[in-house]
Amino acid sequence: MDKFTGPKTAADFLYPQIEPFDRRMLDVGDGHQVYMEQSGNPEGESVVVLHGGPGGGCSPAMRRYFEPEHYRVILFDQRGCGRSRPHASVEDNTTWHLVRDIEAIRKTLTINKWSVFGGSWGATLALIYAQTHPQAVNRLVLRGVFLGTQSELDWFYGGGAGKFWPETWERFVRLIPEKEHDDLISAYHKRLFSGDRAQETLFAKAWARWENALASVRSNGDGGDAGGEYARAFARLENHYFMNKVFLGHDDQIIDQIDKIADIPGVIVQGRYDMICPPTTAYHLASKWKKADLRMIPVAGHALSEPGISAELRRVMDTLAAV
Repeated sequence: MDKFTGPKTAADFLYPQIEPFDRRMLDVGDGHQVYMEQSGNPEGESVVVLHGGPGGGCSPAMRRYFEPEHYRVILFDQRGCGRSRPHASVEDNTTWHLVRDIEAIRKTLTINKWSVFGGSWGATLALIYAQTHPQAVNRLVLRGVFLGTQSELDWFYGGGAGKFWPETWERFVRLIPEKEHDDLISAYHKRLFSGDRAQETLFAKAWARWENALASVRSNGDGGDAGGEYARAFARLENHYFMNKVFLGHDDQIIDQIDKIADIPGVIVQGRYDMICPPTTAYHLASKWKKADLRMIPVAGHALSEPGISAELRRVMDTLAAV
């Protein structure tokens, strides 16, 4: 596998860009239309890609992890984000709506079984989908695992990660009055759903900047300035899901229901220095899921674009294609 060695950017490990052979808007009900696309081999092994966030949307780069002659690659923007409509809407937008949408896409495309590839929130959704529809899943390929638990939310929005990035954390919290610092998710919720578009955008950009700043192991802590429309959808949807504990019945539901995917093999690719979704979560998941293969990437953070993570994901998908 020498083709994966050497210092590179993520793009150096990926297949050249290919254009979709199918793009469409799928009416999933409840007033929502979901953008969906297919690329690669129409007769190939099917894999559905679940983006992060919630609210991140899919990107063309996500097609490039898959050998295009072997894989039929299905991408879609989850409700309320990307090219799906209505934009930034949280109406009828829950984990269970998304699980239903994934299954609707599978049936619309007349796919019997497929592999599910997802990172961060996409890994959460992949696990929940597989536990709900195990008969439809060949395997799971996960990155930067998030299980939707309170301890994970406390880590990222309660000051845990902020101990490593104090100057970046101070920038995130200073927009909120000190008396509300004990629950920043709720404090941001008030502003992200205030009805004042300018205020919503201001706080959405701050929310997105905090997360973006911690995504890469090589970050300088800035996080950049996300565009207002993207940030508003991303922040509102993420906050909406986190306010509702990602709509799970109880805190450790995914682990408690791990027996539902006991026969489904999976690979977990995890950055050793992931500040957003710390490795302990991936390790815990792998310890309970006997068919999981945990690959810890030594010098990598959370982002899909981390070179070591991109290289390993490409390696995983190439290896599975060769079986």
